[in-house]
Amino acid sequence: MEQVILILLTGLLAGTLGAILGLGGGIIVTPILTVFMGIDIRYAVGASVIAVIATSSGATVAFLKDDVLNMRVAMFLEIFTTVGALLGAVLAGIFKPTVLYFLFGGLLLFQGWNMWRKLKGHQDDQVHDSLDPLATKLRLNGTYYDKESKRSISYTLEHVPGGAAVMFGAGLASGLLGIGSGAFKVMAMDGVMKMPLKPSSATSNLMMGVTGAASATVYFFSGYIQPLIAVPLALGILAGSTFGSRIMQYLPARRLRQLFIPIVLVMAVQLIYKGMAVF
Repeated sequence: MEQVILILLTGLLAGTLGAILGLGGGIIVTPILTVFMGIDIRYAVGASVIAVIATSSGATVAFLKDDVLNMRVAMFLEIFTTVGALLGAVLAGIFKPTVLYFLFGGLLLFQGWNMWRKLKGHQDDQVHDSLDPLATKLRLNGTYYDKESKRSISYTLEHVPGGAAVMFGAGLASGLLGIGSGAFKVMAMDGVMKMPLKPSSATSNLMMGVTGAASATVYFFSGYIQPLIAVPLALGILAGSTFGSRIMQYLPARRLRQLFIPIVLVMAVQLIYKGMAVF
């Protein structure tokens, strides 16, 4: 019972932070379950897939209602993430747990560095005016209402093929590590395609549910999804993601980046240390 309560609280925390940062919750759940609770990483990864789907379900409802996410971008890029997720889920059985620890830790370090670089360069929420012919043809450009600044912001996207390539890599990370790879998704849209951070985060939450569902079937039939872990985790995440999606829209983009960095760096160090301990 104590473990179930701890997993429920973990889900509440992961759902709130995951919805705010567009990370899906899995990037938080896996380190906590493995490092602090001693759960085998394979079962933690299986639970994280469920966490990703739950976070997406809870957050997307609010983001759709407030018209923050970009549905056309989500559907276009999801083609590449789904293919990558299926391939990654198949390859996951080949890697040893030690390799997964290092891969997950390295992913977090990279994302933390990328966010720090943007903060240092003061590139918080710039809107770019250059037009990408492919983005225009596919009608991927959009507008959203920023509740923090109380104004409508229109944006145009750039480097659509580059964003699609990064999304394929995000799908691979999702299948291999059992996460929604929201950090990669946000970086592809915010960093490569120049979409503002808030619609990037909201769109990432929608996409993670589809990506997670694509790889969940493989983990289920592999026996890595345990109901005693996944059910309380999903319940906590549904509540947390609903709350997180509401408050995210009132936070400035710079604050979101500042919140992102320490979370991923701490988790990265813990996972890499755990991977070294396996030797």
